[in-house]
Amino acid sequence: MDVLFNESEEMLQRSVREVLEHESPPDLPRAIETDPLGYSPDLWMKMAELGWLGLALPEEHGGQGLGLTYLGILSAELGRALAPVPFHCTQTAALTIAAAGTEAQRAEVLPKVASGEAILTWALTEDDPRFLTPEAVNMAAVEDGDDLVLTGTKLFVEHFEAADQCLVVCRTQGGSSGAEGISVLLVDTKSAGLSATDLVNIAKDKLSEVTFQGVRVPKANVVGTLHQGWPVVEAMVNRATALLSIQMSGGTRRALELAVEYSKHRDAFGRPIGSFQALAHTMADTLIWVDGCELVTYEALWRLEQGLPADMHVSQAKAFTSEKCLAAVRNANVVHGGIAATWELNLNLWFRRVSAWATRLGSVQEHRARVANAVLGPTGA
Repeated sequence: MDVLFNESEEMLQRSVREVLEHESPPDLPRAIETDPLGYSPDLWMKMAELGWLGLALPEEHGGQGLGLTYLGILSAELGRALAPVPFHCTQTAALTIAAAGTEAQRAEVLPKVASGEAILTWALTEDDPRFLTPEAVNMAAVEDGDDLVLTGTKLFVEHFEAADQCLVVCRTQGGSSGAEGISVLLVDTKSAGLSATDLVNIAKDKLSEVTFQGVRVPKANVVGTLHQGWPVVEAMVNRATALLSIQMSGGTRRALELAVEYSKHRDAFGRPIGSFQALAHTMADTLIWVDGCELVTYEALWRLEQGLPADMHVSQAKAFTSEKCLAAVRNANVVHGGIAATWELNLNLWFRRVSAWATRLGSVQEHRARVANAVLGPTGA
């Protein structure tokens, strides 16, 4: 992997940043926090017009066919701007359909995603909070003729009420355990028997508890192989985790920039506080952390893009970013002093978002355990 961006990657980063500085100033995510819709349709359609929504989707289905590295650059800039759009969940689901869906599913869904017409999401987590463990999947889908009938509850589903379709991970074989009997279904969010309840969180973005009461899904909507969907789930979560990590890194870098800028103009004892060694060392350490977060995450994205084994690298990225990005935004708060506790300060937006993202898609401890298992084996032997 080349650790430096090439010319086209640099051009993408610059152009995305310029657009978002104009289209998504801090006032926009702040306003969307109290908007029932939970995202900005104007910004979403602007992204579609610019081709961002199809950046990594196949060319034959309306995309540009670029890899996950390019998508990571875009995700980092969206995190930097705290852009209030359902990009992460839509891309996670769309890339899964592109990789594992049938040709009919790809032809039906992906062009609508690329054009901004369709919003997607995905649902995995249930009452069992363990990360990426097949035993934590217990929602049942019972066969009934040409349909599968879903009953159960999913938690922390992003932008469900705005989404048109949702990838749902469930068990389609009664009495099965572990990875056997798991399937991934593409569910219309307007189906009878579906209901959603908002879950309040520190980021104030849209997460829902979704209840399925006898929701009928055609067997043609199975993504991947019926009863053998766990590899599809693992690949989907790996992509989602790496994209979340780079999004978190982008947001953290912006929080650090705000702290550095503040330290240049906030005086104490007749000089800028940034000139004091204690703060200078803190910000230097924080910059190293953010650079490291980006480096390890782009490596994970590159490996996923190349089809190389990446489980360990994705978990290395998520463990490191969750720990260091959270520490970095706390350092940014320290530089600002007591004013950092006020919601009116723009930095508070970045602090709350990064803090929330750090808790999603597995904890630091769970990802470190995944790395240890990859290196030492499940028994630690």
